[in-house]
Amino acid sequence: MARKVGVYTRISRDDEGESLGVARQQQDCERLADLRSWQVVKTYEDNDVSAFKRNVVRDEFELMLKDLRAGLIDGIVAYDLDRLARQPRDLERLIEIFDERPRLEFATVTNDINLGSPDGRTMARIMVAFANKSSHDASRRIKRKHLELAQQGKDSGGPAPYGWRKDDRTKVDPVAAEAIRKAQREILAGVRIGTIRTRWQQQGLGNPRAGTKRMAHHHVEQILTSPRLVGYRTYRGEILLGEDGEPVKGNWERINTLEEWEAVCAAVAERKQKHPGKSLARKYLLSGIARCGLCKTKIRGQINGRWEPGSKATRYTYQCSVVNGGCGKVSRTGEPVDMLIAQLVLEEQRTRAAVTAVPGEQRWLREDELEQVTQDIAQLVEAERSKQITVATLLQLLPAKERLRDELKLERARFYKEQKQAEAKGDAANLTVEDFFALPIERQQEIVLHSLSAVIINPAGRGRRKFDPSLIEPVWR
Repeated sequence: MARKVGVYTRISRDDEGESLGVARQQQDCERLADLRSWQVVKTYEDNDVSAFKRNVVRDEFELMLKDLRAGLIDGIVAYDLDRLARQPRDLERLIEIFDERPRLEFATVTNDINLGSPDGRTMARIMVAFANKSSHDASRRIKRKHLELAQQGKDSGGPAPYGWRKDDRTKVDPVAAEAIRKAQREILAGVRIGTIRTRWQQQGLGNPRAGTKRMAHHHVEQILTSPRLVGYRTYRGEILLGEDGEPVKGNWERINTLEEWEAVCAAVAERKQKHPGKSLARKYLLSGIARCGLCKTKIRGQINGRWEPGSKATRYTYQCSVVNGGCGKVSRTGEPVDMLIAQLVLEEQRTRAAVTAVPGEQRWLREDELEQVTQDIAQLVEAERSKQITVATLLQLLPAKERLRDELKLERARFYKEQKQAEAKGDAANLTVEDFFALPIERQQEIVLHSLSAVIINPAGRGRRKFDPSLIEPVWR
């Protein structure tokens, strides 16, 4: 009976996402298996996955080890040993399995190593050690090259970040840039990143390889707050500063102004501080806004237990709950209450907009002071470089200037955050009711809270079935 083997293929980088490299490896490995009269029963493919980086988990490699240990396959065929392991610890895990099952087969296309013999294992350990050193050397050279490119404001290559064209990563992609700006306005208006992520996933936005991987929350957050949006060059995740202490500017087109970007970053950071690790998801418009007319406890929406799919009954109600400390005596069908409040709020905001002049965008009053402090820092650094002052003098004067600069930058970010948030939250005057309910639920709640501080739902009394708007009492700000 032919031995059942698995083929393992891996490539560290696949910028195009077409899997051509692993496909070539698979063909060569299957040809070798045929020559040995082995039956290939599974291909384990880790495409675009490093075997050198310690924090990377190779899912297919781990599955292959489990299958080997469980006896589901009788051996491995790989293109080369360094496709399997570039860290000695990974090789030792493989050798341990070959110790447990001495009759396992092993072959590579480029050389012939027997992991079942002491000499073969020694040779494998030497080869992996050299592959590991080669990766270390390459990593050091690449890091130095990337630092040099970063200092010059140049890109480091690779796939174009979302927001820029794939064929020319210095040019903005208009469609992607507008998607980013829209999402940023939503963030400032109170919409959750999770809501944006869900919509982007459905529309195929944000991920250059949409459809191959599920978009992560932190990936969307990084896109919306990336320093690249305002032209800042980063190195290893941090904004790179030049010799003058100012951020290095990249040679690509910008998507945001500095004020817009700082406002979004401040809004995201503020939300994390207020609600660390807490989900802000809402399903119903007035959850946490509505209050019981009898005990004044906050009311939340909940699914009506009597509702069935396909029925005409409304599927949710606002009900005072004993579990949440309420009296449990007030309940109201949710949909007509939401419709009434939306109509009242939109009408109130249209009336207010008609009589209130919209303030134009204001400039932060301390902008000149920040610019002067920044110049002072640059002059001090240049004076030390030209030997006009000593290092000791520089280190005496510099910390106070840097603290003031950082304080001013924080104040500027807070100023523009509040300004942009006010702009994003105050643009509901022209919305129709249909437009309102098409918005994300967080945005709907922000619009309601712009006009109301609460909604009192009063008891309807026994036997009353028809919706009575007079029992819904909005509390205006």
